[in-house]
Amino acid sequence: MSKYKLVVVGGGGVGKSALTIQFSQNHFVDEYDPTIEDSYRKQCSIDNEMALLDVLDTAGQEEYSSAMREQYMRTGEGFLLVYSMTSRSSFEEISTYYHQILRVKDREHFPMVLVANKCDLEQEREITTAGMSSYGVAYMAEGYAFAREIGCPFVETSAKQRVNVDEAFNDLVREIRRFNMDLNPGNKNLLGAQAHSPNDAVSKGCKCVVM
Repeated sequence: MSKYKLVVVGGGGVGKSALTIQFSQNHFVDEYDPTIEDSYRKQCSIDNEMALLDVLDTAGQEEYSSAMREQYMRTGEGFLLVYSMTSRSSFEEISTYYHQILRVKDREHFPMVLVANKCDLEQEREITTAGMSSYGVAYMAEGYAFAREIGCPFVETSAKQRVNVDEAFNDLVREIRRFNMDLNPGNKNLLGAQAHSPNDAVSKGCKCVVM
């Protein structure tokens, strides 16, 4: 069984812990007392291949130095870049995390998935979704556009309603498998059945019912 070390990063209050606990323990935590870091383990089948996931939740580290961030960035095999679709500032922070990860890893590309959390709060959305301008010009969702720019999948999630939570983590494992396959092209077992090119942004929108 393959083992993967996943790291969940993003600004404060975006729902990193809620996503991680919903994924690993199947329940939603509304109020969570963040620690410096916390890790969770889950065994699951992804594309008919068993995987053991060690998920590091970095809640509580948002205000720590860049050097402390680098400690977990060095060991992570893949990263969920999480922002809240109700917070533009959290979306703008993602670029900092993205570039720091690449610098620490000393690579031009590394396994990541861009996650827009809190899609159940559609009425509070600050990050645009795809649509049509008043001039009749179609425009792309900001999150999807950024994911396409950096070459990673994009998923809108709701930790509260458990929408696309498994999909986000599973997509990250597929990214890691594809990345490992690129490093070891002779080993086809490292490639997930649904892996994709780093130049393709795969978008999974949120289909939430706003109550």
